[in-house]
Amino acid sequence: MKKIAMIFAGQGSQAVGMGKDFYENSQTAREMFAKAGERIGVDFKELIFEENDKLGQTAYTQPAILLVQMVAYKLFKESCPDIKAELFLGHSLGEFSALCASGAIDYVDAIELVHNRGKFMQSACETIEAGMMVLVGLDDESVEKVCSDAQNNGKKVWPANYNQDGQLVVAGMKSDLISLEQIFKDAGAKRAILLDMSVASHCELLAPAQEPLAELMSSMVNDSFEAPIVSNVTTNKYNTKAQAILLLKDQLVKPVKYKQSILAICNDVDMAIEFGNGITLKGLNRRIAKELKTVNISDMASLAKVTEEVCS
Repeated sequence: MKKIAMIFAGQGSQAVGMGKDFYENSQTAREMFAKAGERIGVDFKELIFEENDKLGQTAYTQPAILLVQMVAYKLFKESCPDIKAELFLGHSLGEFSALCASGAIDYVDAIELVHNRGKFMQSACETIEAGMMVLVGLDDESVEKVCSDAQNNGKKVWPANYNQDGQLVVAGMKSDLISLEQIFKDAGAKRAILLDMSVASHCELLAPAQEPLAELMSSMVNDSFEAPIVSNVTTNKYNTKAQAILLLKDQLVKPVKYKQSILAICNDVDMAIEFGNGITLKGLNRRIAKELKTVNISDMASLAKVTEEVCS
């Protein structure tokens, strides 16, 4: 039996039309869309399948991504009921999908949870000009030094996402990020690109969102973990409700150590399956640990292909 990591991407992996193939070809998918929509009063068909402004808003992006990921995971489990995960891993928002896939929270509760998480994040940043910037071609230590020096000079900017060698996202006040663009380039960055975001994820600016998120999680999460989850914050595994609440609360204000997490688990599993739209994590994994085979399930064709490979 293969040892499999079940993995889930985060915000930024969304696209109009994602999950439509599942919806059109699976009664399970249609039922999941309907139940999720009833919980938070959203028509997910309209939100995901039609061009609109809401899909780019954090409070709607997050449940949309999680829903499509959970549909993909549910259909895989229906096709391969005997396959068990060795561990679960998500990138940022994806850690909530991992929590859901592990069995520690019902997917409809998870939809409500991340919908509110998005609201909490937006609320924390609504009175400030927050932002995020992706840096390409600069090593982690150089990024950390620029951020540390900037903080010593009163600027609010922090490392936020350790994606792969030479690609790190920083977050903070938009004006501070802009002021550091040339400094990052002088330090060796090939590119410093300000992202089209009004929320600064995984930094201290989101501290106001921590307690509301933890309070909501306490009423929804349970201790029924099929397999452990790898924490974005620590890169260690956890499998209890108390740890989940603490670590996902911390995740709001601490960087996502995705690269470090993959390096920590790549010798413990034979392969990884990415669920949901696109191949964001498959691409990262190829550059982080090329020996870790990663496949993706994003539509009915890829579901059939992975099912045949894994379950036969």
